Amino acid sequence: MTAYTIGLGCDRGVPLDTMRDAVHLALAQAGARPEDVVAAASIALKRDEAALLALAREQDWLLYFYEAHELAQVTVPNPSETVRRHTGTPSVSEAAALLAAGPTPGQAAPASALVIEKYKHRGLDGKNATVSIARKQSK
Repeated sequence: MTAYTIGLGCDRGVPLDTMRDAVHLALAQAGARPEDVVAAASIALKRDEAALLALAREQDWLLYFYEAHELAQVTVPNPSETVRRHTGTPSVSEAAALLAAGPTPGQAAPASALVIEKYKHRGLDGKNATVSIARKQSK
């Protein structure tokens, strides 16, 4: 079984259903299931984001939060100046997935570990969620 990590980004106040739909659609694209996920991760700014916390709890996933400067050090295929303006890092979901997938804490997996680079989903309420999925690297 391949183990995966998921990087999550979202608009503030995104509903749980929107976040859940984004994750399930991205996992389906990767040919993976929620039980294949060993951890989820996001930016520390989202530590209190209800949908992220609820989804991780509901799926029984470890949930990591990284500071913007940690995420900014990760080389990603799709950096965004818009994301940088709002968060202080050019990537949240891709960088968070790669950091969580790394062989040791604080060491990011290579960008080639991404199986879903940056899946964007807009919910019925207009709120956005972004999901990136990486293969977990072994030590």
